[in-house]
Amino acid sequence: MENVIVEKSKKIAVKIIRLYQNLQEEKKEFVLSKQILKSGTSIGANVKEAIRAQSKRDFASKMHYRHRYSNSAL
Repeated sequence: MENVIVEKSKKIAVKIIRLYQNLQEEKKEFVLSKQILKSGTSIGANVKEAIRAQSKRDFASKMHYRHRYSNSAL
């Protein structure tokens, strides 16, 4: 069974990719769309890294950092 956080981060990444495509194709916006794609899709990689933490404290620390980082995408 897949982790809920991993599943949600995948769903966010798919939405971000669709937004990126729309901005590129429909709005002809290239700079902002690339930044959105970069920050929005990195959430999943950051979550996977946190899941591989060595302790609960390490996990909490990494997830807190990732949460702050992901807010820049939103």
